[in-house]
Amino acid sequence: MFDSLHLILRNLYTEMMPMCSSMAGVAKGIAGLGALFYVAYRVWQSLARAEPIDVYPLLRPFAIGLCIMFFPTIVLGTINAVLSPIVRGTNQLLETQTMDMNLYQQQKDRLEYEAMMRDTSTAYLVSNEEFDKKLDALGWMPGDLMTIAGMYVERAMYNTRKTIRNMFREILELIFQAAALLIDTLRTFFLIVLSILGPIAFAFSVWDGFQATMTQWFCRYISVYLWLPVADLFSTILARIQILILQNDIERLATDPTFSIDASNGVYIVFTIIGIIGYISIPTVANWIIQAGGMGNYGRNVNTAATKSGSFVAGAAGASAGNITGRLMGGTK
Repeated sequence: MFDSLHLILRNLYTEMMPMCSSMAGVAKGIAGLGALFYVAYRVWQSLARAEPIDVYPLLRPFAIGLCIMFFPTIVLGTINAVLSPIVRGTNQLLETQTMDMNLYQQQKDRLEYEAMMRDTSTAYLVSNEEFDKKLDALGWMPGDLMTIAGMYVERAMYNTRKTIRNMFREILELIFQAAALLIDTLRTFFLIVLSILGPIAFAFSVWDGFQATMTQWFCRYISVYLWLPVADLFSTILARIQILILQNDIERLATDPTFSIDASNGVYIVFTIIGIIGYISIPTVANWIIQAGGMGNYGRNVNTAATKSGSFVAGAAGASAGNITGRLMGGTK
């Protein structure tokens, strides 16, 4: 059931991604006005300082405009094509570990049944045939009647305890799957919002003072996109831990007759609770991979360094040109 819901979320994102084209018209108007002020300010600044016009920085608004016009193909298509192999790779790891875990769980259940069948004091708890044989071996004496009543009580208590344990285990597994679905739902919602309003973010990045908007959009989109791979890796780690626990239980069931099965089931429940709590940290871990809050400062520092370097080079070139011109003028006199 949960697999089908995750598939519905994938299809929802695919179907709504073309809707970002409806924002392209508004974004082109905002970007066009911003490009006009962007180019005019820099041209006027160069003319006022009697400096040559540097054409290369003026191409930035036009490049952003092309990205806005072909946003679903150029921007979203490129990012998704680069990041989708990560999702497929982590999902394949999860499927492999889950398949191994199911096989080990079946082997453990079989060994658990065989271990209880080997012990005459517990065989009647799991086998109706052994229970009937033990009843047939008893008579109708008062002591035998008390033993029969005790057998019924012990069998009922065992079945009740097993039912409660399985029910609690199923509830925790349901909550675990619900937590995974919640992360996937929020991820899909954020990606859809970022995709639809992405052209607007690109348009505002043309304006002075909003240049970091595009960088922040990239960082947040990639960070949210990585929620699913991080969740799959987290589930893979939990599945691997459960496999190691099952392997240890299988080994001890085969060699240690005093092994406590209830304690092993309790450990499984504890790790399921840890998994539920751990899903809360997935957005934080994804943000560690892509620093959605620091790239803007880094970009500004790089731009500042580049501007200072360009000014220094332009100043040095201007001084050299002036010196050469002076010498030439002096030579003609």
